[in-house]
Amino acid sequence: MRSSLFLIASVALSLLLSNGAWPNGASADPLQLHFRSRQETAPKSGNYRAVTRNQQWDSKQTAIVVCDMWDDHTCPNAAKRVAQMAPRMNEVLKAARASGVLIIHCPSGTMKFYEGHTGRKLAQSAPPVEVARPLANWCYLDKDHEPPLPIDDSDACDCERTWKKGDPYPWTREIATLEIMEGDAITDSAEAYYLMRQRGIQNVIVMGVHTNMCVLGRPFGIRQLVYQGLNVALMRDMTDTMYNPAQAPFVSHFAGTDLVIEHIERHWCPTLTSVDFLGGREFRFPDDNRPPAEAAVSADSTNVGRSVP
Repeated sequence: MRSSLFLIASVALSLLLSNGAWPNGASADPLQLHFRSRQETAPKSGNYRAVTRNQQWDSKQTAIVVCDMWDDHTCPNAAKRVAQMAPRMNEVLKAARASGVLIIHCPSGTMKFYEGHTGRKLAQSAPPVEVARPLANWCYLDKDHEPPLPIDDSDACDCERTWKKGDPYPWTREIATLEIMEGDAITDSAEAYYLMRQRGIQNVIVMGVHTNMCVLGRPFGIRQLVYQGLNVALMRDMTDTMYNPAQAPFVSHFAGTDLVIEHIERHWCPTLTSVDFLGGREFRFPDDNRPPAEAAVSADSTNVGRSVP
């Protein structure tokens, strides 16, 4: 009787795996991703071309970091754009989660709200590990690795705001549009990296806000994850900048975001889009009224060519 049951179970498991599915509902198929980076056309030329390569990532070795998608912000326009982007982002997280990707929610400064949450406990349970370089609370622009950012973000809010420096920050949690499901983690510190190491994560997709600030500088942000030797990518249509068009280089807010994305593609890591998970078209903010051709040139300002291995 036992041998019969064992045989039945073995056949069922074989059929399950042959169909590309796992018992937890996650797909066994690798992630099919399209990464865009910037390569210099000749050494020290200062001219770059966009290069796209197709690559497979093992979903079980991949995490998504959701950076500072708060429920409110000191800048009303920034808060509005987060709310506009969140529904598409939630669909990305659903698709990634179903594929077996680890989701790490990182709404900085709101851990008290999540005290006792199973996702918070999951992040806290990861033991500290040795790191290639100390994980700082904030990683500033690295002059040995990158030039100054291509935008002046010293006055980054692009609208009127009532919040003043010294006031309490208005955010209290991650925006509720983003569902936190069983198996997701919640943190705002080096715990994110510790959990990645515990889970054998080699690949990280970063999304959220703001590209020129927290996405680059947090302990779970691009600079620090690259320092640790992980394969890192930015989801470029699931991000936003803090940039005021009244500041240099005096372009639209959305063109400013494109410039920062290009900076990251040149000096830190490649980018991809939500299309790799959801199909359809890239997300575009409703207020981004640039003609499609202009937006495409802004996103590929070097306009030198495209290569697909």
